[in-house]
Amino acid sequence: MAELAYARDSKSRPARVVGSSPTTGINFMENKINELKARNLDLEKLINYQDGSVVSREILKLPTGTLTVFAFDAGQGLSEHTAPYDATVYILDGEAEVKISGQIHIVKKGELIIMPAGQPHSLKAQKRFKMLLIMIKS
Repeated sequence: MAELAYARDSKSRPARVVGSSPTTGINFMENKINELKARNLDLEKLINYQDGSVVSREILKLPTGTLTVFAFDAGQGLSEHTAPYDATVYILDGEAEVKISGQIHIVKKGELIIMPAGQPHSLKAQKRFKMLLIMIKS
């Protein structure tokens, strides 16, 4: 399975990437994405938790957008940032603390939230959670 794990430092910044290699390159990742097409997928099972890490796996990458699954260990997160497009998060397991323009939302398994383009947002795992990130460029 092509998973990338991001170990986080105390400021929730990526410290290292686990599971990638400069020798594998983009072709390896494109092949892994192609293996998922025309198949029934259990999104929650496509990715595993790793202690002290945020793990991600792209399942579709097109010029018009991406689908990426993430697994966040407890205490991990993505620091505040903005995106040029709306970003939709669907929680596959657990619950996430999603902060959008200073307002905190608790999003639980089976729920989704749309983070509007241009608005600062961040994600935090009080407990482990998995999510699907849907980015559609417009």
